[in-house]
Amino acid sequence: MRDDAPLDPFAGDPSDPAAEFGEEDALDEPLTDDERRDLLEDLQDIEAFQALLEPRGVRGLVVDCDDCQEAHFFAWALLQANLRSLLDLGTPHVHEPAYSPDPADYVSWDYARGFLDGVLTADED
Repeated sequence: MRDDAPLDPFAGDPSDPAAEFGEEDALDEPLTDDERRDLLEDLQDIEAFQALLEPRGVRGLVVDCDDCQEAHFFAWALLQANLRSLLDLGTPHVHEPAYSPDPADYVSWDYARGFLDGVLTADED
């Protein structure tokens, strides 16, 4: 477990609901060079998205979760921390879900990518 991760409220509890998943969330194998490159590119993209969209009131990205069929809202700093944690430790940073986020404050990755591409294209003209 990471030193800066929140304490596990079920540590030592024999009825821990997550006990069946094992002790560590770490990846079985280190990241490949391609995976590391992709994560670094994603991190650069998120930093560019934030630079363009945060001044316009966008607080982060929304991701539609295939597992639970719900939207998850991620602030810029949390996205960056998760990617840095994956790069450094092989696991995402432990976090609490956003509290009562306003969906109007978040955009999808595709929207952010399209916005960035539009700005870059306009700058070329």
